[in-house]
Amino acid sequence: MKVDIYSDIACPWCYVGKRRFERALAAFPGGTDVEVTYRPYQLDPTTPDEPSPLRERLAEKFGAANLDGMNARLAEVGSGEGITFDFARAQSVNTLTAHRVLWLALAEYGADVQAVLKDRLLRAYFAEGADVADHAGLTELAVEAGLDRDRVVAFLASDEGVAEVRREIAEAREIGVTAVPTFVFEGKWAVQGAQEASTFLKVMEQVRGQLTELAGESPAGAATDGDACADGTCSV
Repeated sequence: MKVDIYSDIACPWCYVGKRRFERALAAFPGGTDVEVTYRPYQLDPTTPDEPSPLRERLAEKFGAANLDGMNARLAEVGSGEGITFDFARAQSVNTLTAHRVLWLALAEYGADVQAVLKDRLLRAYFAEGADVADHAGLTELAVEAGLDRDRVVAFLASDEGVAEVRREIAEAREIGVTAVPTFVFEGKWAVQGAQEASTFLKVMEQVRGQLTELAGESPAGAATDGDACADGTCSV
């Protein structure tokens, strides 16, 4: 089974969704054989390359009066998933360069290393107040995840991966991704949002059943369409 996860580093619900999906994957029989790839998406491509307090940018977008309640809700949800959200420290910055490094991780190191780097970038952004567009800082995060330092330095000094990442972002919009996180299974079925782990588990059971049907076998144990659609499953 193949799963493409469209998400942005600047998206707190992408962080929550990653943790919940990983819990579902750990509980899914045969989960170690599921191929998970993180695909780029930018909620706001116009975000400047220079960092500024995330709290100020969110206040402009959602209104200062709504901000405390939103952040408190995310902090509560995050705590339940082992995630720390420190919105007072977090810095808003363009995420294209960070997506490029994720692209490099997948292309040259594989999906497992990419997943580790994705988690590290999310933690740096939301818990550590890191500037995830800074080349030196990105290099350190990439090295922590297992990438070669000299390769990352040379990569960031070039335009390598820029066109490819921009194309993937455009393709995401072309197939109907309008919000993140969006989880696309086998290029056919999609779940939008940071669903509960139990919902992701049902969806994977349903997809396995559909794949079994296509192979001409009995789909025993597959979730029904109703089970999967109740929490936001949609067709791509």
